[in-house]
Amino acid sequence: MKSPYLFNRELSWLEFNARVLEEALDPSIPLLERLKFLSIVTSNFDEFFMVRVASLKALVRSGSDIARDPSGLTPEETLAAISKRTREIVGRQYDCLLREILPGLALRGFDVVRPSGWKPQERRWLEAWFSDRVAPLLTPLRVEGDETFQSAGNLRVHVAFAVRREDGGPPREGAEGDGGADKDGGGDGAGEAMAIVQVPPNLDRFIRLPSDEPGLRFALVDDLVRSFGARLFPGYEVRDSLLFKVTRDADIGVDEDRDDDFLAAMEEVIEDRQNSWPVRLSVSSDSEALAERVRLALGLSPDDVYTLPGPIDLKTFMELAANEGTGSDPGLADLHYEPWPPVKAAELPEGTTIWDELRARDRLLHVPYESFDPVVRFLEEAASDPAVLAIKMTLYRTSGNSPVVRALTRAARSGKLVSVLVEVKARFDEERNIAWASRLEQAGAIVIYGLARLKVHAKAALVVRREEGGAVRRYLHLSTGNYNDKTAKLYGDLSIFTANEDLCREASAFFNMVTGYSTVQELRHLAVAPFDLKSRVISMIEREAQRSTPEAPGLIMAKMNALADVDVISALYRASAAGVRVLLNVRGICMLVPGVKGLSENISVVSIVGRNLEHTRILFFANGGAEELYLSSADWMPRNLERRIELMFPVLDETLRKRVRDILEAYFRDSAKAHRLGPSGRWKRVEPAEGEEAFSSQAWFYESVKRRHDLEEAPPERELQVRRKPTAGF
Repeated sequence: MKSPYLFNRELSWLEFNARVLEEALDPSIPLLERLKFLSIVTSNFDEFFMVRVASLKALVRSGSDIARDPSGLTPEETLAAISKRTREIVGRQYDCLLREILPGLALRGFDVVRPSGWKPQERRWLEAWFSDRVAPLLTPLRVEGDETFQSAGNLRVHVAFAVRREDGGPPREGAEGDGGADKDGGGDGAGEAMAIVQVPPNLDRFIRLPSDEPGLRFALVDDLVRSFGARLFPGYEVRDSLLFKVTRDADIGVDEDRDDDFLAAMEEVIEDRQNSWPVRLSVSSDSEALAERVRLALGLSPDDVYTLPGPIDLKTFMELAANEGTGSDPGLADLHYEPWPPVKAAELPEGTTIWDELRARDRLLHVPYESFDPVVRFLEEAASDPAVLAIKMTLYRTSGNSPVVRALTRAARSGKLVSVLVEVKARFDEERNIAWASRLEQAGAIVIYGLARLKVHAKAALVVRREEGGAVRRYLHLSTGNYNDKTAKLYGDLSIFTANEDLCREASAFFNMVTGYSTVQELRHLAVAPFDLKSRVISMIEREAQRSTPEAPGLIMAKMNALADVDVISALYRASAAGVRVLLNVRGICMLVPGVKGLSENISVVSIVGRNLEHTRILFFANGGAEELYLSSADWMPRNLERRIELMFPVLDETLRKRVRDILEAYFRDSAKAHRLGPSGRWKRVEPAEGEEAFSSQAWFYESVKRRHDLEEAPPERELQVRRKPTAGF
């Protein structure tokens, strides 16, 4: 029985992906940006099926008596609802691609050409390209009889071929099993067999076609394999072919007890993902019979098959959408958003250091509107400064050639004490994290590979420095987002730099707790999950309810990526019943049901999906006039509050508090990219009031950052002297 008080977690996530799709459907957005959103929808679905759907299927396979989830649904009911809603979303996704995006791009001379559209000279050129550059990499694998096969790697595009001997005889010895081809509906005569070929993942998927005419034309490498793959089977006739992609279970846990060889255990998990349980089969619409044979060979049910009317795997279309060639062509510039180059921080006057700046005041950084450079400079300065003694840091996800890792490596090689808590269990980034963590170890850094049974998701960097006179002082950076210079150009995050002695002292205690044998300490300013962050949040919600009166109702404003913790939701319901006004901005999953009389009538939930990924977590409590404002690395989900190391930290500087509150309030003013959640579970786009222009919070952030930077850079009035050249700034 479905609960009227909680939405299903998985179905709520699907509605988030539907809101991402809404951006692709918006005709006011440039075509290549719309293509990016279509790509993101596919990427999101891949991870959702690998993790969430896989875990539900594992519950069903276990055969045990499984309780309903908090929304009242069984795993089987949830899977059925997922299948139905996913097909609706994917149908709209491909309808948009095939009816609007690709035709619109073709009209602009930016054309993705499928085999039916190849010109004769292009087909000849592509066939030569296939022979020279693709065919030598291919390995056709026969699938014998009705056997299941594990050779189709996770998320890899493959081509299935139905083949038959040209002389009409059975397949050669060792591959006989016409496969019961007639029984499975895979062929129209005896002797038909099936083979699969993986499209090489290390080739560029998009092949630019030569042309003397203006414009860009691309072919897909998977179309080449399907079109010219017959030459892989000399003596055989290709009767049918099909493109497909298998999604496999990636929700594989590592053996946390293998402390002596934990990295080896992680590497085994990474390898196992390629051939784990299949959970979804995506197929082209070319052959129902061959699709059925592939399904049976994978041991999947008909509900697990998704037939796509266009190219398989739109995720890699992100490469095409980001094609730099369009940016340099003035005639195609309008296919992208107007650039928002990150605003660089004001330069520091000559002779001034970052440490001087932080002793004078705290600093706030708002990426991607402001450049990520101050974070890199903070660490580079720490690496170069002979007065810096130690650097302590958490790292969850970072980029491939990370300037953060380079700075830490340089600091370790120079003899500084560098301690890095690396989360090698960061899903899908494990290989990268293991590689650069090993480099840090080789440089002399102390590397702690996460904590047993807890993911380290907190974002903190602490620098310990000997000041003039011999005193030791600490400098701290705390963030809502990862130390990743690449995603900092796309993700909206807030962070603070501070030399506040209370915060720095508590940060030191935090590092001692998570790296050593220190007992869990009660901290005044910082809250740490899984120890006290959840209880602190709930107590602040309850305090707001207690202090709320009809004359002065309480106010809670919170922004996060997901809200799924039942205990926190219950506390919010109680606060609403006590008259507290609750404004929530939840990017993705929201299990809370707003607007229910007597339960949540004072709760409003909005979600913003725009050109930048919303990633900040901000919490505000009116607290009877003694306002409190926090930033956090944690969403309000059980995994964050109970199974991860997370940090929530206050914004203490009054100037920064005002800025952060302005940012938070702007989210609730958005009438350009916001959707509002209703008690039925439907999200409705927020429209501007009659006669008003739409307000975009993200555009406002960027303009605000530019205005503030211009004011900081402006010379003081009546300044007559010539300024000295500034040093590298903060």
